[in-house]
Amino acid sequence: MDTINLKGMTLPELEAFALSIGEKKFRGKQLFEWLYAKRAASFADMSTISKPLRNKLAEIASILSIKIITEKRSEDGTAKFLFELSDGHRIESVLIPPRTAFMNTNAKAEEEQKRLTLCVSTQVGCPLKCKFCATGSMGFYRNLTTSEIIDQVIQTESHAGKRITNLVFMGMGEPLLNYDAVMNSIDIFTTGMAIAARHITVSTVGLVPQIRQIADEHRKFKLAISLHSLDDEIRPSLIPIATRYKLGELITSIEYYYNKVKRRPTFEYILFRGVNDREIDVRKLIKLSKRIPCKINIIPFHSIQFTGPTGYAATLKPTPIAKLDEFVKRLRESHVTVFVRSSTGESIEAACGQLAVKSIKQKDSHRSLKENSTNVRGVKIT
Repeated sequence: MDTINLKGMTLPELEAFALSIGEKKFRGKQLFEWLYAKRAASFADMSTISKPLRNKLAEIASILSIKIITEKRSEDGTAKFLFELSDGHRIESVLIPPRTAFMNTNAKAEEEQKRLTLCVSTQVGCPLKCKFCATGSMGFYRNLTTSEIIDQVIQTESHAGKRITNLVFMGMGEPLLNYDAVMNSIDIFTTGMAIAARHITVSTVGLVPQIRQIADEHRKFKLAISLHSLDDEIRPSLIPIATRYKLGELITSIEYYYNKVKRRPTFEYILFRGVNDREIDVRKLIKLSKRIPCKINIIPFHSIQFTGPTGYAATLKPTPIAKLDEFVKRLRESHVTVFVRSSTGESIEAACGQLAVKSIKQKDSHRSLKENSTNVRGVKIT
């Protein structure tokens, strides 16, 4: 008999589940606290729930977990985790220690030292095929469930022995294409796992309807837009879905979001040599910052040559450090709030999707070897 996975259920869903099995509504709240605040891995651990009910739950329900199969750690303390899901698919998360996520002259040292950030995935692969992203090269398999999003945090905390304080939805996949699961997971993080909404950032390439929905729902997490260009000809060459949502429509939706939620969005901006690092690009960003109060996150480009890129993707090169510094200086001289992402984790393949893509290629190679390890008579060669 199939059981119901309770991990990933919100408080109202667990209360409804309790009522559905003939129990009092408050049992749902007990389950919620055990699953998320106390991180119970089995019903046997739930000591405040009667033994008959625990036995009943063990028959009809389950608490599923994803499995860490690889951990890689760099010299700066950044750690990448490769997870295997119940169906064999693989995703990754990156644990970012204090003082390596951003170099910001305004950050207070004591705040930096307390912060431990996890970058989580929301999809297996990604359908959007952004030219600078390794995840896009692996294609799209499926959305993650709320349980699988939540469990990245639970399993990483358990493995690392440290509490995660900040979350960024910047891993594999486009979060707003998995809207319901992402929003449910954020509800659980904020109400059950003591991660404040102000410490959660959701990144999107710019899906206009969902940005407006976030505004209408008055969601209080931070919103980051994967911008990378303010040129309607260049941006679609980097982000193909930008042909559907033109810059004018995107900027208007972000302005709508700011006016509704009163939170400054962050514009993420990967610098590519000769593509979006020109003087005209600086001026456009300055103009945008005057229209919408915002932060700009400058990101050095991590090579995706390991994916064997072709066409336009193969031509992308990182902006030289000296020019990056000058670009940032020009923005700051115009009183734009700028963060510069440090190039952490390169020694552990921390670029988004890098470890998962290599893992998939290794699995495919191994499968191909097994399929071809027969002689002409079909006898397996050992």
